Amino acid sequence: MKRAALPALCLLIILYFGTHALVGTSGYLALDDIRQDRAELEARKLVLEKRRAALERDIALLDPKGADPDYADELVRRHLGVIRPDEVIVPIQPQTGGK
Repeated sequence: MKRAALPALCLLIILYFGTHALVGTSGYLALDDIRQDRAELEARKLVLEKRRAALERDIALLDPKGADPDYADELVRRHLGVIRPDEVIVPIQPQTGGK
């Protein structure tokens, strides 16, 4: 009985780790789910990177050292509710000269 205890224990340990390698949460059978999750995360990452680039552009346009006046005006009008969604803004060039 003592001679069989060590090999039986080793076999149980191998069986335990083998089972987890096959059907565990990150085992071979879960590999397709992991790949699908990765593809979804990659797609989400691209969306977030585009959003970040847009936010960085907005921050650059609102830099206190040289804010873009047109963009600042657009933001102020939108956030204060001065502009309606159906409103069309026609820019008017400032008149130069004596007339």
